[in-house]
Amino acid sequence: MRSRFPDPRQAPPDAPLAVGSDLSPNTLVDAYQHGIFPWPYGGEVWWWSPDPRAVVPVDGLHVSRSLRRTLASGRLTAGPARDFTAVVRACADRPGEGTWITPGMVVAYERLHRLGLAHAVEVRDRGGALVGGIYGVALGGAFMGESMFHRTPDASKVAMVELVARLRAGGFALFDAQLPTSHLASMGAQTVSRDRYLDALEAALQLSASFR
Repeated sequence: MRSRFPDPRQAPPDAPLAVGSDLSPNTLVDAYQHGIFPWPYGGEVWWWSPDPRAVVPVDGLHVSRSLRRTLASGRLTAGPARDFTAVVRACADRPGEGTWITPGMVVAYERLHRLGLAHAVEVRDRGGALVGGIYGVALGGAFMGESMFHRTPDASKVAMVELVARLRAGGFALFDAQLPTSHLASMGAQTVSRDRYLDALEAALQLSASFR
């Protein structure tokens, strides 16, 4: 499929490959299908395809002993988000840190959600409060994680465990975590070259997976 974006294999490893354009569903799907994601900054939409890339093995998530205790305690409950927008807005709510999830981005992912392409997992405490979650975009057998949040210890990790279980059950082959971080590495994320990632993405897009 011809893309409106430059070839990501020729993009700089740590700089955007394009700037501008809209956040319509067609543009976002085009970007994700080619290993590119948006990252607004300074009032513009910047498009990235970094090298290296972080991926979380769908069958190789690391769950520490302490996290296993949290899961067994029952103090946190995870499942598909009852309110997709609430999870996205919570991911954007980072007092003192700043966020790339602009109001326009929230609207854009709401559109993708209505089209059945964007999904979220939520985590709630015993009182029913939303305390953690993660959202992203599913195309074929690839899931592109966008952002996560936590308001209580381990909540984002519980969200990751829930998400990976659902991806595995739904037949997904690739979980793109975009940029490597120590938090992701602690849960088993691997750092791969962009070329390797793009090859894996191309294969995963041929699959018929479903987010369950």
